[in-house]
Amino acid sequence: MTTTNGSNEAIPTLQLLDPLGNRVTTRGTKGYRDRAAALTAEDLRGMYRDMVLTRRFDEEATSLQRQGELALYAPARGQEAAQVGSAYALRPQDFVFPSYREHGVLQVRGVDPVDRLRFFRGSDHGGWDPNEHNANVYTVVIGAHTLHAAGYAMGVQRDGTPHDKHDGTAVITYFGDGATSQGDVNESMVFAAVNDAPVVFFLQNNQWAISEPTAKQSKTPLYQRGAAFGMPSLRVDGNDVLAVYAATQEALERARMGEGPSFIEAFTYRMGAHTTTDDPTRYRTTEQDEEWRRRDPIDRLAALLRAEGELDEDFEAQVKEAEAELGAHLRSGVRALDGGVPVSTFDDVYATPHGVVAAERAWYEAYEAGDPPTPQYAIADTAQGGAR
Repeated sequence: MTTTNGSNEAIPTLQLLDPLGNRVTTRGTKGYRDRAAALTAEDLRGMYRDMVLTRRFDEEATSLQRQGELALYAPARGQEAAQVGSAYALRPQDFVFPSYREHGVLQVRGVDPVDRLRFFRGSDHGGWDPNEHNANVYTVVIGAHTLHAAGYAMGVQRDGTPHDKHDGTAVITYFGDGATSQGDVNESMVFAAVNDAPVVFFLQNNQWAISEPTAKQSKTPLYQRGAAFGMPSLRVDGNDVLAVYAATQEALERARMGEGPSFIEAFTYRMGAHTTTDDPTRYRTTEQDEEWRRRDPIDRLAALLRAEGELDEDFEAQVKEAEAELGAHLRSGVRALDGGVPVSTFDDVYATPHGVVAAERAWYEAYEAGDPPTPQYAIADTAQGGAR
């Protein structure tokens, strides 16, 4: 498969499952096809289930925001294959650093749907314990978490974890096409590359950095960014769950074996808005939307399962029941969340107690009690005849 950028330049793109659900046997892809072929029927049904549940989560969360139950929400409709396929390639010891749209990744990692929305509700600064699921909390500052991922991966090296494709530890970080323009992302790739850190940079190119198309963000295909830093780089069809799985599995195995970082660009499409404050009809055409609806990742996998006799009525009924349960759990759980404890923002700034943070916490607690002491910097400024 080839895709094009804004100048219609042909870009090699790994595809193992076409939009009609047919397995693809393109020359040069045997290694990836073998990886996909190792997936059992149960694996494929599990992928389908998690993709469907991710979309239901997306629909419920969007509705909750429209009802005033969430302050904001970042939809991921259309990106289910990129997220679920890559997450299925992870092993339990691997660690995930998401941005704010990786709902499908967290679905596979077992993060409770309600916990995924605590941040968007404003009831918590994170939402879950990262160590429980080996998945960090959402990061809204664009690209900042890629530095955290590179640093964590360098820590894994220094911990002396084994170099083994099964038992080693890899790190994966997710970000969007717009984030590739951020300095943090490029700096994280510098650190990862020169240190051979065990991290996979997973770019979900949904083609729109809010309202700015990829063609106005870069003159070269984005997967080449990784190659510029000296790491193996690949573009995959992000709506093809098999290709995403195979490519990510390969990259994670390289990382676990101590062979350094990799860069994957999953070329996909955000079917909905950037966030619930966005109106995509202002910058996209209905023709574009319709073209990508015909490439729907869930429909594609469903077609494969039906063709191979693995999507019967009983299984579909089980998935629909799981959808209904998720929706009911999400609605009741989110509405039951309180406003959170503001002072908890001081809890996890550092791994160990820190004097400055402790002093700031004490001041805030006094402020909440209605008797705030004068901050030390204000006392110093007043003594100098000024005010900060």
